[in-house]
Amino acid sequence: MSARLLYVMDPMCSWCWGFAPVAEALIAQAQAAGVPTHLVVGGLRSGSSPLDASTRRYILEHWQAVHEATGQSFRIEGAMPEGFVYDTEPACRALVTARSLDPARAWALLKLIQQAFYERGEDVTRAPQLVELATQAGFERAAFSERFTSAEQRQATAADFVWVQDLGIAGFPTLLAERNGQLALLTNGYQALDALSPLLGRWLERAVHA
Repeated sequence: MSARLLYVMDPMCSWCWGFAPVAEALIAQAQAAGVPTHLVVGGLRSGSSPLDASTRRYILEHWQAVHEATGQSFRIEGAMPEGFVYDTEPACRALVTARSLDPARAWALLKLIQQAFYERGEDVTRAPQLVELATQAGFERAAFSERFTSAEQRQATAADFVWVQDLGIAGFPTLLAERNGQLALLTNGYQALDALSPLLGRWLERAVHA
């Protein structure tokens, strides 16, 4: 019997930031039962042109709604300044790179990227910033930087995006439970811990003791 959770998300998805404490608790709950969690990046946005004023305003209103619903903190003032290109591929690729080097440390990097973007207003689309955060997470700077810029990691990141699209996952966060190759949906979108923990508990009971 093989069992694992699949956490499908994007580090620059505001609802994923809102969901972060819930995800951490659920991952810990699964880990306590001997079930690991695999991180999958979804590719929320790709862009080559700067945000216009109306799109920025819409996104910041969305952030405020996520804050009100989840209690997670956002730095609204000065966020995504003029010229900001909302491209989530580099941040996603940083996580894929981390996953290839040390899967356990990828979770620490995820948290650092989310905090940098949402709480401090840092530009986590830039490679130097992502390498710095990876170093803070415990990765060796030169090794991470070299792998992050490689064609192999670009392809691996694209493969995650395609897998998510082929599965028909339209929104993040999504949490899937996999047992013997069969996928079950725990949530697509934000839900509170008290709704999801019992659901996961029942699945773990079947997965571990079946």
